[in-house]
Parts: sequence; C-alpha cells; structure tokens
Amino acid sequence: MNTKILFAPSSNVETELLAVFAVDASANKAAKPEIRLLASDESAARAAQTVLDGGEFKAESCETLLLHSPAGLKAKRLLIVGLGKLAKLTPHEVRKSAGTAVRFAKPRGLREVAIAVPVAEALDPKLTVRALAEGAVIADYDSDTYRSDRKDRSVQSLQVIAPPSADQAAAEAGLREGVIVGESQNFARALVNEPGNRLTPTILGERAAEMCREFGIECKVHSTDQIRELKMGAFLSVTQGSDEPPALIVMIYEPKGAPAGPVLGLVGKGITFDTGGISIKPSDNMEKMKYDMAGGAAMIGAMRAIAQLQPPVKVIGIVCAAENMPSGKAQKPGDVQIAMPAPGKPGKAIEIINTDAEGRLVLADGLTYAKQLGATHLIDAATLTAAVGVALGLLNAGIFANDEDTYQRFSDALKISGERFWRLPLDDDYRDVIKSTIADIKNTGGRYGGAINAAMFLKEFAEETPWIHLDIAAVAWSDEAKPWMASGPTGAAMRSIVEWIRSFAQ
Repeated sequence: MNTKILFAPSSNVETELLAVFAVDASANKAAKPEIRLLASDESAARAAQTVLDGGEFKAESCETLLLHSPAGLKAKRLLIVGLGKLAKLTPHEVRKSAGTAVRFAKPRGLREVAIAVPVAEALDPKLTVRALAEGAVIADYDSDTYRSDRKDRSVQSLQVIAPPSADQAAAEAGLREGVIVGESQNFARALVNEPGNRLTPTILGERAAEMCREFGIECKVHSTDQIRELKMGAFLSVTQGSDEPPALIVMIYEPKGAPAGPVLGLVGKGITFDTGGISIKPSDNMEKMKYDMAGGAAMIGAMRAIAQLQPPVKVIGIVCAAENMPSGKAQKPGDVQIAMPAPGKPGKAIEIINTDAEGRLVLADGLTYAKQLGATHLIDAATLTAAVGVALGLLNAGIFANDEDTYQRFSDALKISGERFWRLPLDDDYRDVIKSTIADIKNTGGRYGGAINAAMFLKEFAEETPWIHLDIAAVAWSDEAKPWMASGPTGAAMRSIVEWIRSFAQ
C-alpha cells in the first residue's frame, strides 16, 4: 500500500473513495442520536446532511453509510464510518474505523482510498494519525494465501487527509510509525497463517534471519547441536518426537549510544505445529495448531518494528521453535527433564505430566537464556493455555507480572496499542499445585486455574528478574471476520510489546 499524507481540504481530493468519521454526540443512550462529522472541511458535512438528518445512520462503531457522487466533493464516493459515542472516543476507535473503510473498499474493487483525519478535543493528533494508518494497513491483509483463484483486491493507494492547520511534523511522524507497526503486525500474521508443512522450525528461522538482514538486526539461528550444548533440556524434550529439527532464533537490536541498561528480553513460543505429543489433542480443530507459534511471530514482528522505529534501548528477541509430535522418540508423561541451568545453579528438574503442556517448557529455557545474554527485564508471549479463554473469553488476553513497575509500563502501553489484556494473579500459594514429588516442579497443575498454573511454572524461571507473561491463546486467531480485520491470524500482542519497549526509551 502506497501511503502518503496531504494537508489540504478533503473537498479538493480526487479519489475513488473518501472516508470521513462520525460520532454520536448525544449525552446518553436514552437521548436521540446527535450525529456529528469529525471533519475540519465542512463540505463533507454539507454533502451528507440530508441523509444524516434522516435518522437511519446512528454513527455506531464501524457502522457505514455510502454516498455516490457527493455534492461539493471531487471524490467519486463518500463513505461515512461511525466511531460510536463521542464521550467514549479513543484512538483505537479510529484504528478500527479506518480498517473498516479499507475493508469496505476491497471487495468493491476500489484500489485507492482517502481517509480524513478526525478532529476532536479528545484525540491526540499524532496518535490519531498513527492509529488511522495502522488500522488501514492491518485491514488490507487477507489470509487466502494459497487459493488458486485468489484475486488481488488490495488497496494500492492510501491518502491520509489532514487539516491544513495540522502540525505537519507530528502528523508525518504518526503516519510513518503507523505504517511501520501495521506492516510489522501483518508480517507476524503472515507467519502465523503459514501451514505447518510450509513453516517448519528451520524455515521460521530462515524467515526471521531474512527479516533481520533487511532491517539491520543481528541474528543467529541455532539448531539441535547448539541447543544441546546450552543444556536446554526442557526445549529439547519437546522437539525429540519430531523429524524436524528445532530452531533457537536469537535476534539482537543494539543501537549506537544505547545505555548499558535496561536490556529487554523478548521470548516467544514458536511451536510451528502442536499435536499435543503423546498426550495427543482431539482431532477437532487440530489444523489450527499451526498458530501455536503466534507468540514467536509477535516477537519477530516486534523486532521488525523497533528496528525501524529505533528506540535507544537494547533488545534481545528469542524464539524457541519446535514441532510437538508423537513418535517412538517422543517424551512420555512421567518423564523427568532438566531445564537449562542458570549461572551458578543446577537446571531445574521438571516432571512431565502432560506432553501437551509443551509451550511452557520451551519458554522456560528461553527465559533462562535471555537472562544469560544480559536481559534485565523479560516479556514472553505464547498461545499457552485454552484455560485463559475459559477465564476471559475471546476479548481479553491474559497478563501476569512479578513486578509492578514493569506491569504498569505495559498497562500504559495498552492506551496506545488499543489491545485488551486482563491481569491474573500470581500469588505464591498457587505454587503448591506445580510441586512434584520426584522433581523440582511438574509441568501442569490440574484442572483448575490452568492459565495461572502455567504462569507460575514460568515464574520459576524468570525468578527475580522483572517479567511479564502474555497468554494470547484465545485472541491470536479469529474465526470470525471483523469489519476492520479479516478472519484468521490477528497478530495479537505485537503492538503492545512495541509500545512497552518504547516506554523504556523515554
């Protein structure tokens, strides 16, 4: 998508489709809707006034109204997109509604779209332009990669129309950031969408390394021998049932002039296909287990974004990629595995209760290795448990933290990213459920509190290092298309991780 920003009245813009945003400015739900266009150019309001006065359009979130040959405008079509209540307006609503405009254009064969930046007291101008650009870029992605009848319906040109009075430097910076983050999220989504036979751990490593070369990030991809030398027994135990070798992907972003600390460690679960191993999953929906590397994809996407945004802070990205397969070589329930030792300490002994609780095993060694490489703060992302969806549904992802300041930074990042996370507890009393009689800990803790039990397991390896765990299992894939986003992989957590990183550079 060719994206540019214009500082001009929207009435002067020649385009196939001009999108403007509207809100309901009424005081409460009981009041009659008071529809208001958030456009600095009155021409769009005049062109739409008659139909808006009709009362059919309520300006609800992502609601659309199309006008052909609008009077007083050079655009061939005028699309009005609802932002919901003015009192609840946020940049994320702008992100969704910009995506809605692009998704509206795509099936109609409209290759060029212009979107007018909404102007409201509640909206920060730079963040608004950024959110608009992100939403538009994210919306242009479709997951029909391998269809033989696939038609290219992408929007080729996006013009962001800002008021002539806008701060041009801030608006241009917002556009640039939005395009970078949106394209990086789509990069992560494209990785998640790949079938397991076309994205093995080795190929995931190659894709990550290619991205790192493109954007100037140091990258090393290790396989079985090096992983064994590092004594990553938990990681190796997951991969031993597969004919595909594992890949330990290490990406290092270290800009010139970056301070010695903090050093941020990003650790992603990269299970490119998960059968459950010997504790095999039910066959229903197992084809979706190609998405079990979504946490790793989020970290690769985040590294892609920060390499371009260039925050002055060192970041180490680690993805532990493997297949979890059943075979005569696979680990068995009841096995005991020895995790990677921390400096000066023996590796923790882990009793394997369920081989389908494999993500926490690869993350355990990934967290330890990130600390060994110098990380002073840790964040991991993983499609870790179905239990988090039972607890929170499909709207919020789960977040756990052992440090309040580190958590608060992430919470503040959500105000910019627009993603939804809900904090779950990590009280010490929960550790009792992962105690083992034969080993130090076991890899599952029973039926209840499954997401918490998994987080408690990971906490054993984060130890005293400030750490956040993101369980994105319920939100990393969407079976239902949204008005602003195609069905399939979502790229969940990537935007928030990027903002969390940037908070350390401020």
